[in-house]
Amino acid sequence: MQSTIDLTHLVTESRNPNSEQIDNLSTLDMLKVINNEDKKVAFAIEQQLEPIAQAVEAISHAFKHGGRLIYCGAGTSGRLGILDASECPPTYGTKPEMVMGLIAGGHAAIFKAVENAEDNTQLCIDDLNAIDFNQRDVLVGIAASGRTPYVIGGLEYANQLGAVTVAVSCNPHSEIARIAKIAITPVVGPEVVTGSSRMKAGTAQKLVLNMLTTGAMIKMGKVYGNLMVDVEATNQKLIERQINIVMQATDCDRQQAEQALSQSQRHCKTAIVMILGHLNANDAKALLDQNGGFIRQAIKP
Repeated sequence: MQSTIDLTHLVTESRNPNSEQIDNLSTLDMLKVINNEDKKVAFAIEQQLEPIAQAVEAISHAFKHGGRLIYCGAGTSGRLGILDASECPPTYGTKPEMVMGLIAGGHAAIFKAVENAEDNTQLCIDDLNAIDFNQRDVLVGIAASGRTPYVIGGLEYANQLGAVTVAVSCNPHSEIARIAKIAITPVVGPEVVTGSSRMKAGTAQKLVLNMLTTGAMIKMGKVYGNLMVDVEATNQKLIERQINIVMQATDCDRQQAEQALSQSQRHCKTAIVMILGHLNANDAKALLDQNGGFIRQAIKP
């Protein structure tokens, strides 16, 4: 006989009085209700900036010492981790293994729910072992409810290894917040459709993950000003973006930008240092390497 799970105490499972009559509203008024609820998400994130900053510091420290950022979650939470991880290589030129997402049920669960996978604490441990998770890595457990067994198992195992653990949940005093060393808890309130945590809770989780990787990548020197200077040119749009980035960073013309990119094997940072420092590609690359890949340090007088 299955044990009963009590969800009544969870904010994410409670009924929202603002949407109790949403099925009686016009389409426009229905969307206004959803939009008004969505407006609350950014304010909930604002209350969590300090623990988010702690997590960014821990992640960038891990990166600088050969560690990785690993997300784990089930359902929407797991998919959001995979989405954020998959965007890092094209945006910041990182290796695919530097930021990775694990989802309860594996690859198939990205597209379709895998029955009971999220209820297995051992499954996340197995998934972490499969990627050789170790104490240098950071594990971010994502669960809107804060009680997903898959995530709990992973966080407890990572703690045993001595790794930094981070919990991202949307219920106060959640189980994963208690387990993790850093707890990020944007409480966005009850959903427009009761229990549909892919809505406000999912949006809040996405905003947090955006901050974690963006903040860490900035601290790794992969952003100059507000330009993504490690972007990889994997399609025509990104080739054009590289040209624009070099032009914006150096105030050079298009011909100079294209020439520097060609000589630097389409490496934006090298091209920028070449132009700003009046250097050839080899010297610019060497200067970047000496300064940890940070353009500002490489070009300072």
